[in-house]
Amino acid sequence: MTSRKPQLRIGLIGTGFMGKTHVFGFAAASRVFDLPYDIVLHSVADRTDELAVAAARGLGFAKSSGDWRRLVADGEIDVIDITTPNALHKEIALAAISAGKHVYCEKPLTAWASDAREMADAAEAAGVKTQVGFNYLCNPMMALARDLIASGELGEIRLYRGIHAEDYMMDPASPFTFRHDPAGGGALADIGSHALATAEYLLGPIARVMGDCVTVYDRRPDGHGGFRAVEVDDVGRAFLRFTNGASGSIEASWISTGRKMQHDFEIHGTKGALFFTQERFNELHFYSMADAAGRRGFRRIEAGPDHDPYGRFCVAPGHQLGFNDLKTIEVARFLDCLAGKRPEPFNFRAGARVQALVEAIHDSSRRSQWVEIP
Repeated sequence: MTSRKPQLRIGLIGTGFMGKTHVFGFAAASRVFDLPYDIVLHSVADRTDELAVAAARGLGFAKSSGDWRRLVADGEIDVIDITTPNALHKEIALAAISAGKHVYCEKPLTAWASDAREMADAAEAAGVKTQVGFNYLCNPMMALARDLIASGELGEIRLYRGIHAEDYMMDPASPFTFRHDPAGGGALADIGSHALATAEYLLGPIARVMGDCVTVYDRRPDGHGGFRAVEVDDVGRAFLRFTNGASGSIEASWISTGRKMQHDFEIHGTKGALFFTQERFNELHFYSMADAAGRRGFRRIEAGPDHDPYGRFCVAPGHQLGFNDLKTIEVARFLDCLAGKRPEPFNFRAGARVQALVEAIHDSSRRSQWVEIP
């Protein structure tokens, strides 16, 4: 008779867009992957008891609370999952780490690099495992791109261009939100963190940056008939120099009219090139100089069962993964990490690295000069 898997009891703090996405990930992962644990949706916390009760009912949690501290103090909970506004990440994460719990936190880790380092230091000192939510990196097409680069099929990498653009802040009449507070981080931290994480995932460490961060709308309606000043960037850009000798650029914008999810990159090497767009993220486009003259062009590689773990979701190529599937992969990898089957996929130290890049770009923009990355 086979033994039962140990239970892993989840405490979710925050039930907005990303909170629901995390729940979908936990629910699907237990059916798609052979997980080392039985997942238990133990407790959920929101701003009030009423909101938490409704969230527990809708998302399938056994318990609820209007105070996140109760989840941190609950000895039955193994993992604290943080999907709150960015400014709350540090306090909750440090409390959870102090209580000896593993922590899964949506990106960006914090708005300040020093806070991110403090969180990483605390987790390592306590011996708990951590995960930062960068689920775009879980796309099998991302892994394929990195394999093509590592194998030398693109030759020596010369150029990189990355962009993450959306339009959810393009209307100047839209109200001030937690993302406009300096503790929220601005466009570069909020979505540019994805572009930076992708750049280093594919090409390795960034050595120097030259930043240009722009606040396009310097005030937003406050919801009470007045306005609040906005200090964070609506657009963040940077020229990049990688330690491997490549140069490139990234851009982050939340005012790009018409763009709902543009997370793109182009990579150009001496033997070939790659192009990817999140708007069609089941495809990778590959150009090879090895093709005969007159036959060269970008060929489309479609995601399929040959690109692990696509086959766990669907046995047929071309049927496509979705956004929530990427979160499912992220959840499964974190659980394998908790069971000692793999290293932490993207821990707080990695999240602190991304925030250090964001801060360096902001610093460079203020000083109008290149900044070296420690």
